[in-house]
Amino acid sequence: MQTAYKRIVIVGGGTAGWMTAVAVATLLPGSEVELVESEEIGIVGVGEATFPFIRLFHERVGIDETEFLRATNGTFKVGAEFRNWRTENHHYFHTFGNFADIAGPTSLWSQYRRVNDPALGVLGEHCLASVMAMQGRFVKPPSEQSNLFTYAYHLDAVLYSRFLRAIAEKRGARRTEGRIVGATRRADGGVDRLKLEDGRDVAGDLFIDCSGFTSLLLGRTLEEPFVDLSHWLPVDRAWAVPCEPSGTELTPHTIATALEGGWAWRIPLTDRIGNGHVFSTRYIDEERAREQLLEQLEGPALAEPRLLRFTTGHRERFWVHNVVALGLSSGFLEPLESTSIFLIQRGLLKMIDLLVPGKQPTASAVNDYNKNMLKAFANIRDFIILHYCLTERRDSQLWRDVSSMELPESLAFRMHVWRQTGELNQYKEDGFVPESWLAIYAGMENWPERLDPVINEVPFEEALRGLHQRRDQINAYVASMPTHAAYLHRVPGR
Repeated sequence: MQTAYKRIVIVGGGTAGWMTAVAVATLLPGSEVELVESEEIGIVGVGEATFPFIRLFHERVGIDETEFLRATNGTFKVGAEFRNWRTENHHYFHTFGNFADIAGPTSLWSQYRRVNDPALGVLGEHCLASVMAMQGRFVKPPSEQSNLFTYAYHLDAVLYSRFLRAIAEKRGARRTEGRIVGATRRADGGVDRLKLEDGRDVAGDLFIDCSGFTSLLLGRTLEEPFVDLSHWLPVDRAWAVPCEPSGTELTPHTIATALEGGWAWRIPLTDRIGNGHVFSTRYIDEERAREQLLEQLEGPALAEPRLLRFTTGHRERFWVHNVVALGLSSGFLEPLESTSIFLIQRGLLKMIDLLVPGKQPTASAVNDYNKNMLKAFANIRDFIILHYCLTERRDSQLWRDVSSMELPESLAFRMHVWRQTGELNQYKEDGFVPESWLAIYAGMENWPERLDPVINEVPFEEALRGLHQRRDQINAYVASMPTHAAYLHRVPGR
C-alpha cells in the first residue's frame, strides 16, 4: 500500500542515511526516495560494533548475512569483555546468552550464590556465550536451540555504508550530491524543501534527518531542544584509530578497558583492529588521551587518530511536524554497549510501521513514537550508567565521581529492587534483557543483600551437582566448537 508521504527525502548518508534508504525503498513501495549528501563532509564511520537487533533489521529488509560479512570485513560478536571496571586487573563478560532460570528462588544465580563453591568459577562460566568469548570460539546457535544465545557483528562502518548504498540504489533510491545550506518552512511549521549550496532546491513530503551531530533539520531548522545527559555520562570526546592485528586470536567479542579518564575499545575485523578512547575532558586532556590510546595498540597504527567531539544526550522529541531524526542527529549515548546502530534501527522500523497503512500518522501516534524513543534512550542511559556507578576504583577523579554521583530515579529504583529482592525488572522499550542486567551486576560483584529462604527447598547436594553439571556441559560444548577465525573462514568468499 502506498505511503501517505510520496516524496521521502533523507538528509545525510553514512550508516543512518543509507540504512534508512534501504528500509524505505524496501518496505514503503511507491515512495520516491531521495538521499542528499555531500562527499566533502564525509561520515563519522567509527561505530564498528553492533547489537543483536541488527540481525532482525537485516532479515526484515532482506540483507544476506554472507554478503554483508564479506562486504564489511565483518566478524561475529557474542558480547563484550570489560577490563578494569570494578577494580584494576579485574574483568568480566556481558554476552548475549542466558543463565537458565533467572527469576524466582530456584534461579541459577541464587543457587550459585547459595552453594558458594569456588570450583564453580564466576557466574559467567555458566553462560554459554560468555564461555565462547573466553575461549575465542564461535558457532551459530542451532535453530532448534536459538534461545541458548544470540549474536551480533563487528563491521567496518564505512564499508557498511557503501554496502547499504548499493542495495538502496538497486531498489530505487536516488542519491543527490550537494551541500545543504538551509531549508524553507511550510505554513504549519514543517519543512518544505532543502536549499543546496549551488542554488538547487529539493522538495519533499517527509524529511528524515540523518545529518549527524549537526542535526541540520531537527536541531538547527526546527530548533528542537537538546536534553544534556553529561552530568551522568561525562565523556565528551573520542579518539579513533585502526591498527594492524598482532596475530593473536580473533576474538568474537569487543573489549572495553577502563582508563584514567574514560575507556578504550578494541574491535576485531578480518583485516584490522578498530581502536578508540572515549574520555571526558573534565578529567584528562586531549593529548594525554591520545597518548593513552596509542599505548593500547597491539600493532602499528594504520592512520592518524581522529578526534570526535560530542555531548551525550538527545532531542526532546524525535519526530516533529514532517521531520524524523535518526542516528546522531537525534541524540548520542556513548558507545559502551554498541547501541548507536540499534537506536537507528529501533526508531527507523517504528517509523516505517506508522507509515505502512498508507495514511498520515495521527498526532497521537507521533506522540507515542516520541514517548517510546524517550524510553528507549532512558533505559539505555541507565544501563550504561550502571557500568560506572558500581565501580570500586578510586584511583582517579573520574572513578571517584561516578561512584558517588546521584543516579537517575529510574536506575536508583531498579538497583534498590535488585539489592532488596533479587528481582530483575524489565520495562517497555528496554534495550537490554534481564540477563544483561544480571551479567553486569554479577560481573561487578553487586549481589542482593539476602537470598530467599525458599531456595533451601532444593537439596544442597542436588543444587551443587546441577551447577557443576551445567558448567561441565558448557565447557565440553564450547571445546567442540571451531575458533572464531576458523568459523569465519567457512564464510563463502573468504
